[in-house]
Amino acid sequence: MAIHIEPEQGVPMRPPPDMKDLSQKTAAAAKTVEYLHTNGLEVKATSEDRDLAAALAVSYAENPMKASKAATTKRVARLTPATLLLTDRILKDFGHSVVKSATQVRHLVTNKLIEETENPDPRIRIRALELLGKISDVGLFAEKSEVTITHQTSDDLKEKLREKLSRLVNPAGEVEEAIVIDGDIIDVDKELGLDG
Repeated sequence: MAIHIEPEQGVPMRPPPDMKDLSQKTAAAAKTVEYLHTNGLEVKATSEDRDLAAALAVSYAENPMKASKAATTKRVARLTPATLLLTDRILKDFGHSVVKSATQVRHLVTNKLIEETENPDPRIRIRALELLGKISDVGLFAEKSEVTITHQTSDDLKEKLREKLSRLVNPAGEVEEAIVIDGDIIDVDKELGLDG
């Protein structure tokens, strides 16, 4: 039985997705593997699959550009479904671990500061409260600086410059003459005992 296909005219084609990065390649391949798995494909990870996925992730962590260039379409197609799934999971966890750990550290620091507000030493209590107030969400003690910009015409600036230059060239008051004191010349080094 033959199937006759008639293409529709005028349907716009989407441009192909940009698959230059290894994480994008493995994400797309992992979606395909998950789809095939829901339709009967058995996926069992071996120790070789785990080692290869770990090696790919380490290579990507060291130099994403180099690892992405090395992972050509043919090379990715040769990987087992389990390796693709594991690599995708590792790269996703690797990409989000910084955000999770930063959030955890933020909560840890905030909780420790809250504990220090009950410290018997008043200096530590005040400092803990101050640092809690400086947290960006609270913003109580945020230091703000205001900048005032005065716009002036070029004629005003020229006039101010002329005034300053004239004050430097022709000082306003009379200059007093220096007072010369006649007397013996003193050797400072000898007086201070530094001559020897």
